[in-house]
Amino acid sequence: MTSKSSRLAACTIGALTATVLAVSATPASASGSYSGLAYVYGGGVFADDWDNEGIVDTTHNKQSNATCLWQKILWADGELAASGIDGDFGSNTAAATARWQTKFQVPSDGSAGEKTWTAAGNWLRNSDYLPSGNTVAYYIGTSYTISLSRDSDGYYHFTDGDGSGRIAGYNYRTCS
Repeated sequence: MTSKSSRLAACTIGALTATVLAVSATPASASGSYSGLAYVYGGGVFADDWDNEGIVDTTHNKQSNATCLWQKILWADGELAASGIDGDFGSNTAAATARWQTKFQVPSDGSAGEKTWTAAGNWLRNSDYLPSGNTVAYYIGTSYTISLSRDSDGYYHFTDGDGSGRIAGYNYRTCS
């Protein structure tokens, strides 16, 4: 017959093994991403799509297509020149972000994190569904409106500063 301490030890080892396996099976996440996804992502209604997006700033996802999308939002709201949409979060983007945050009553730290993306997401509007399965959305800026699409996997697509189509990802930069 097994003693209570042997059964307790066996249960503890079993629970520890299950925890280690669960942690090791977790997919790699994007740096500074609240959702853990490598792309700006959404599903269902557009109003809450950006509530758990990652950080883009001078230290997180500094050079990325997610930064490029953020710069496009800054441009749409009159805080950044079109020439500043390059996917590199530098001092001009940080200053524009701080101005944007003040305008939209978000704590102003020059970093586009969870509260900032959530506030920007409040200006997303869905429009249409395409035969491809993509959904067309718009970001309604104070100066310009941006056309976006969300593909069947939920990834956001946009055009960068030179009009090239991009997918908003955290782990790479193709926009210039």
